[in-house]
Amino acid sequence: MKFTDGHWLTREGYTIHSAKTVYDITITEQQVTVYLPCKPIRHRGDTLDGPMLTLEISSPASDVLRLHCRHFDDGLVRNPAFTVNDRHHPMTTQQDGDTVSIHSGQLQLVMQTTHPFAMAFYDNGRRVTGGDDKALAWITHQQQTYMRAQLDIGVGEQLYGLGERFTPFVKNGQVVDCWNQDGGTSTEQSYKNVPFYLSSNGYGVFVNHPEAVSFELGSEVVAKNQFSVAGESLDFYLINGPHPKTVLERYTDLTGRPPLPPAWTFGLWLTTSFTTDYNEQTVQHFVDGMLDRDIPLSVFHFDCFWMKGMQWCDFQWDTDSFPDPQGMLARLHDKGLKVCVWINPYIAQKSPLYREAVEHGYLLKRADGGVWQWDLWQAGMGIVDFTNPAATDWYCRKLEPLLDMGVDCFKTDFGERIPTDVVYHNGADPLRMHNYYAQLYNKTVFRLLQRHRGEHDAAVFARSATVGGQCFPIHWGGDCYATYESMAESLRGGLSLTASGFGYWSHDIGGFEHTASPDLFKRWLAFGLLSSHSRLHGSSSYRVPWLFDEEAVQVTRHFTQLKHRLMPYIYQCSVTNRDTGIPVMRAMHIEFPDDPTCLTLDRQYMLGNDLLVAPVFSDDGDVQFYLPAGKWTHLLDGEMLTGPGWYRRRYDYMSLGLFARPGSLIAFGHQSGSVVYDYDEQPHLHLYSLADGEIAMTIVPDKQGRESGCIRIERQGEHLKLQSSLVSHYSLTILDHQVSMEEVEITAKTTTLTLL
Repeated sequence: MKFTDGHWLTREGYTIHSAKTVYDITITEQQVTVYLPCKPIRHRGDTLDGPMLTLEISSPASDVLRLHCRHFDDGLVRNPAFTVNDRHHPMTTQQDGDTVSIHSGQLQLVMQTTHPFAMAFYDNGRRVTGGDDKALAWITHQQQTYMRAQLDIGVGEQLYGLGERFTPFVKNGQVVDCWNQDGGTSTEQSYKNVPFYLSSNGYGVFVNHPEAVSFELGSEVVAKNQFSVAGESLDFYLINGPHPKTVLERYTDLTGRPPLPPAWTFGLWLTTSFTTDYNEQTVQHFVDGMLDRDIPLSVFHFDCFWMKGMQWCDFQWDTDSFPDPQGMLARLHDKGLKVCVWINPYIAQKSPLYREAVEHGYLLKRADGGVWQWDLWQAGMGIVDFTNPAATDWYCRKLEPLLDMGVDCFKTDFGERIPTDVVYHNGADPLRMHNYYAQLYNKTVFRLLQRHRGEHDAAVFARSATVGGQCFPIHWGGDCYATYESMAESLRGGLSLTASGFGYWSHDIGGFEHTASPDLFKRWLAFGLLSSHSRLHGSSSYRVPWLFDEEAVQVTRHFTQLKHRLMPYIYQCSVTNRDTGIPVMRAMHIEFPDDPTCLTLDRQYMLGNDLLVAPVFSDDGDVQFYLPAGKWTHLLDGEMLTGPGWYRRRYDYMSLGLFARPGSLIAFGHQSGSVVYDYDEQPHLHLYSLADGEIAMTIVPDKQGRESGCIRIERQGEHLKLQSSLVSHYSLTILDHQVSMEEVEITAKTTTLTLL
């Protein structure tokens, strides 16, 4: 939101009151309170009339500072609020002449106490950002007030994140309004708005407001990142790094981390698609077709029309199409599949549940006490009020029979178009609930699955989210088109989301709207099966590969089996996400922050620490990619390339840019036919370009994510010293630009190999 008209003027009707000087400071170990008049104080008369801002500074954790700036404090507690893990970390505060300095870990905030006010943040003495006497402001416009902060954008500094955004990956120059909307992947709107951004300068900023937050990222003022909210209070956290992984660790320590998703979720998902015609015969035909073609399948998903049309949701199978749902689910389970069904938090007026929900007050209401309804999506639909504990319990009770009959997980669709002219059961502010609704919705379903399936076997497939949504995996990118452009915008959205604290992300392979060409479908398959989660799903056409061409069958089989063999590596990356918040899929700059070329890359990514993925976005098979420093090895064809540098290659449909990092030790599993197996049983390790004097390590998990053992390899000249704590023996293949050693079986806990 813009408040100025160029550099010199304020927009008509707006008055900006910014902090000009420090009048007083109160210091305790837990909090520093700074009083900031919005005019210079030259004499006693200046203390009369005019606003003053109160800035409360605290530290919820080491290297994190919270700045809560208020104009009026009316004493009201506004709900909902994000859940933030505030441990009240002690700070060190020093006053020295015209400055006050506040330390938390290596993070330091220095404020100028005399006119003009200024503040600056330092990481171990290095300035990362700051602001001048316009940095904090209270703004009026007619009967509305706003709070605004401005922080410096340094020369060459890049900004990322703010949720799943399909616009350019680097957010500099953009206007971003954090307000959940059902806008597809081809617009500036977002299903998952997260008011957190990550800076290439080694810090992050989390704006602690569930309501609409407006960001002007070098747009209103080109050297400033500005964020504002309506009202009288602005609460934000500055999170130090300096490494972006450290920022994400600290951010997710504040806002939450997910449990480890069950291993079966990492396999291939197949769906009925959306508006296609389907019944049990269709479903079994597709499942058998995959099995007959030796394509491993992990999950089958029933989209909306498992229920009768016009009455979503009633949570009842359409018995015209599915006369024996419990038997059908058992038959799918017998084929080794998990089952997912589609739901949303809306109750259509035609649904048999509607009258029950109305009579018990389970739906959002208008100010006059009537049920809020509209005809968009489902005729006369109401929206479940998850602030009402009885409504939440009722919703769960309607899902429980599905779990009892064999449903394993739910696709928690929608949750973005939440009205603001409503009354909530608990009196929550509708403006703050608009984004936060998704959190309550997904939390309700996820917790239900944990209760029924166990703490470690719960998963949703969610579209809407906000801060804390990462605690309830998995999320997918919404409605994309069957074009290369949409494939690329989907990747931008995923990388933005994982730069916002989310560990897992998926997308509709081949595009949701329209039908992909065989060429595009096969290229998207490679990308989709080298994402954390992989799903074949469409709108008006099926996504079984043989409907595209026979080669699509081979490509699906090839990359599904590759992902299965990589599961010891991928699952350990997921354990890391559970423990640290570092995402499984991540942008290049998160892994290589000191390489300036990586700062803007958005058509390639890292899958974990050690695999670089560069999908093909063209029908001629050409892909241009960048490799950071070192000797990289193509995972499939063994080509070795030296970085830093750009390369162009042409790949057939059975390949793409897929490189192992120099010095990496990657564990492959012994199975390709199933995504769930004993990952720690006789793993096959690949060692890539380990330099003399360097050490490579990897942890091998079991299929529950528990550490089974660690393998450590140190290179000393022409010798490799191997140490293992694995119970099982393992095999090793060495791939190096100077030497190559075929598979060697290792049974000893400690051994030395000589390179030939």
